[in-house]
Amino acid sequence: MSEMALPLAQVNLMWFAVPLIIVISLVYAATHHEAMRPILTHAARLAVMISGFMLAIMVVLAIVAWRL
Repeated sequence: MSEMALPLAQVNLMWFAVPLIIVISLVYAATHHEAMRPILTHAARLAVMISGFMLAIMVVLAIVAWRL
């Protein structure tokens, strides 16, 4: 039973990245802009870039782990 719960535990840990990405994007964008609309657009673009970078690193690590 515990073997089946291990992948679920790993998936649930990934949900901690979502609020971190949102907060980091908003704070970084707010340091560069003063108006709300530019902050939100810059934060959205930055969140997509961070998510894409994390996804790319995850794919690379999965390929390396698969090859080993």
